[in-house]
Amino acid sequence: MSDTRRRVKVYTLNEDRQWDDRGTGHVSSTYVEELKGMSLLVRAESDGSLLLESKINPNTAYQKQQDTLIVWSEAENYDLALSFQEKAGCDEIWEKICQVQGKDPSVEVTQDLIDESEEERFEEMPETSHLIDLPTCELNKLEEIADLVTSVLSSPIRREKLALALENEGYIKKLLQLFQACENLENTEGLHHLYEIIRGILFLNKATLFEVMFSDECIMDVVGCLEYDPALAQPKRHREFLTKTAKFKEVIPITDSELRQKIHQTYRVQYIQDIILPTPSVFEENFLSTLTSFIFFNKVEIVSMLQEDEKFLSEVFAQLTDEATDDDKRRELVNFFKEFCAFSQTLQPQNRDAFFKTLAKLGILPALEIVMGMDDLQVRSAATDIFSYLVEFSPSMVREFVMQEAQQSDDDILLINVVIEQMICDTDPELGGAVQLMGLLRTLIDPENMLATTNKTEKSEFLNFFYNHCMHVLTAPLLTNTSEDKCEKDFFLKHYRYSWSFVCTPSHSHSHSTPSSSISQDNIVGSNKNNTICPGALRFMRRIIGLKDEFYNRYITKGNLFEPVINALLDNGTRYNLLNSAVIELFEFIRVEDIKSLTAHIVENFYKALESIEYVQTFKGLKTKYEQEKDRQNQKLNSNRFRRDAKALEEDEEMWFNEDEEEEGKVIVAPVEKSKPEDDFPDNYEKFMETKKAKESEDKENLPKRTSPGGFKFTFSHSASAANGTNSKSVVAQTTPATSNGSSSKTTNLATSVTATKGSLVGLVDYPDDEEEDEEEETSPRKRPRLGS
Repeated sequence: MSDTRRRVKVYTLNEDRQWDDRGTGHVSSTYVEELKGMSLLVRAESDGSLLLESKINPNTAYQKQQDTLIVWSEAENYDLALSFQEKAGCDEIWEKICQVQGKDPSVEVTQDLIDESEEERFEEMPETSHLIDLPTCELNKLEEIADLVTSVLSSPIRREKLALALENEGYIKKLLQLFQACENLENTEGLHHLYEIIRGILFLNKATLFEVMFSDECIMDVVGCLEYDPALAQPKRHREFLTKTAKFKEVIPITDSELRQKIHQTYRVQYIQDIILPTPSVFEENFLSTLTSFIFFNKVEIVSMLQEDEKFLSEVFAQLTDEATDDDKRRELVNFFKEFCAFSQTLQPQNRDAFFKTLAKLGILPALEIVMGMDDLQVRSAATDIFSYLVEFSPSMVREFVMQEAQQSDDDILLINVVIEQMICDTDPELGGAVQLMGLLRTLIDPENMLATTNKTEKSEFLNFFYNHCMHVLTAPLLTNTSEDKCEKDFFLKHYRYSWSFVCTPSHSHSHSTPSSSISQDNIVGSNKNNTICPGALRFMRRIIGLKDEFYNRYITKGNLFEPVINALLDNGTRYNLLNSAVIELFEFIRVEDIKSLTAHIVENFYKALESIEYVQTFKGLKTKYEQEKDRQNQKLNSNRFRRDAKALEEDEEMWFNEDEEEEGKVIVAPVEKSKPEDDFPDNYEKFMETKKAKESEDKENLPKRTSPGGFKFTFSHSASAANGTNSKSVVAQTTPATSNGSSSKTTNLATSVTATKGSLVGLVDYPDDEEEDEEEETSPRKRPRLGS
């Protein structure tokens, strides 16, 4: 078993004056050759790696705090701390440090804390005494004591000397005895002086003084002194609040007296810092850094002690989930866990990881599922706060739980569906709880924080789960409300359901069905009926396009979802209203963000209907973007094509000159390997030839042709057939090879061209997904889009 006396945590103070946990290990003091001196070494208990290597410098000020802490500064603005598990280990290392520096181990600070400017002034001063002489602790000396304490705050060296004097003479307890006398005598002036004195002592920022002031014996008198602020007409009643109003409830009896005392102390010190003490000025903000550290380490210790007591936590969970537990008791248990989780936020990531794993192991998520469905508003609110801590810490842990839960429970009682129902049924007029739950739900379904490993993809697994088990719960109120007024909102209902169909289908699955792109005449926005596009649907589509996700973009183009939007714009005519502005902004966003797939779809299918709109340059700009991208793709393709054909030409001519005889008049189409069935080719070829004839003058490029005997003829063309919704894959390669004996011929495969007409861009790669789309469109051709006149 390892030596727990030397077990420590290493902390560093960050820029926000918060302590960062650097790891847990075992400390030793040894001579390090590289550093040329005795040094403190901390090796990690997990893997033995070096967490800390720090030379014990003779002039560094080391401070011993709370019996188990050693704090020092390595360099300017770089503070370190060792938190020992046992006091004995802290004492051993402290003795080593004092031995190197030649100090008595009984001291709490090995060196005077002097900044640069103070050190220069101190060197110029004559010999001064080591400690400040304190006035006698009497009622008639309170004003003098208050002036002394206030005067030293601007001088680091004098603050340190005063702190040592107060500590050595047991002065604080004497001051608190005078406080009791002043209260009994109703000596208001003396009470005002004591307020200044105690406040000044807190600003000395000395851990050894805090230990005295925050002990059970003294802390309430310290709070009493701070009630008598001279700036207030009447004293505050902080002691009354702490003793009567604030009740400490043990949901499960705490048998460890040290833990109970630590909880009481931390609460009261936090109250002093947050409530009693005024907000420090710019010059005072660093005076309470040690007080912040005092609270921080107390919280760390409390969480660690509770976490290690598995019997205590197991009993808490047992009562929380027991149906026999009354509502008042359950409310106390939930509030305890809420405070417990709040304390855990002081821990560093690795410690929080262990903390939440402990809670998960004990069954925190099943317990939350029970209490979040209760009628008690306070219990639900506290449970929501606990759930938020868990989601913020590890969304993946929550996702894994709800997916496993779905295998054993009905959809209605799943934890995530309970969350959705609470969000929908929030009775708060300001929807405070609903907004909080909405944020948590968004975190859970956000693909950006989902894990992808070699064995599984959380993104596809959880989204599939959510769409299958939860989406109907989320959309039920919306669909119910919109279906009530069928006469006026029939289109909105269908369009919204239609829109949700492509959002709610697993976006990363290529096996989903395509929603029908046809919209009946009765439901077209822009028909002769007095229908108007619903701004809920338009905003929704704008949000989806704003994601700039090609999965959604492809779904939009396949579903022809721009048709009702453009019809609405055209039917709106020249009216300058919110609908006009919203639609123009949608297309302007596509232009500015240069979303190529949507730009190509809009220009190829709708530009003729939009080119007459000239009061904005949006649509002309889209056409320009489209043509620029088309030219760029053509140049790229031609460059690749010419390089390939030059090589093929050389090979062909070499073979031609090697042949003895020529055979003329034969034209052979070069064979091509196809991944699709053979019977698909004729249909595509016919479509290609029809389109080719119609568009030949503007969409065809011809390379130089040789038509002499034994020569070759190569024609490359790309089609612009996307305007009428046809796709074609064609092979256009002709060659006239020579034969040696006139009875047989050799076929030279010079070039193969696969033309993809989607977006009028040449597809250099034939993707499997595109083949699936082609198959769907060939078996069920899309209707020609209807545009408003």
